[in-house]
Amino acid sequence: MRKLKFLPLFIGASLLSGAAFAQGTTTTTKTTTTTKAPEDKSKRPSPPATVTGTAPGGVAYTIDYSRPSVKGRKIFGGLEQYGKVWRTGANEATTFEVKQPVKINGQALPAGKYALFTIPGEQEWTIIFNKTANQWGAYEYKQDQDALRVTVKPTKTPALVEQFTISAANNGMVTLAWENTQASFTVSK
Repeated sequence: MRKLKFLPLFIGASLLSGAAFAQGTTTTTKTTTTTKAPEDKSKRPSPPATVTGTAPGGVAYTIDYSRPSVKGRKIFGGLEQYGKVWRTGANEATTFEVKQPVKINGQALPAGKYALFTIPGEQEWTIIFNKTANQWGAYEYKQDQDALRVTVKPTKTPALVEQFTISAANNGMVTLAWENTQASFTVSK
């Protein structure tokens, strides 16, 4: 009999606590959020690089790219297939930026920032200045966004170029070199 005396008391307390909860008693839970630190791109296997040049006539330009390495691989005609659009580096698409209109191999290119793509070939390369500058690789490349295409003849490098390199000479010549191949174009006013 004693056990039954406490049963109504227990049920009553349970009902009261349920009523209190229904009338707006709330419980708060502490949450923490973490923010991811910005990526240190210099630690990538293909680190970033910037080339600035000034062509004859005072035309300044900037090229931002990433520098993949050969690492014993066959690059052109292997890793980078002939006849396929290449991002001309690694990671994000390489960009070419100029603040005033220029000529690339004698053809007009308006001022702006462009993705710099190439189509490597054994006998001929196509250098592409695409209006969609900010893109990852060449995965979203669209030919209808090309501002300019020029063709150049590739040559052999004097020695193996382990890490992809873009260089700019004082005469406006820009050279892309990797493995045992190089291709160049000129920037002028």
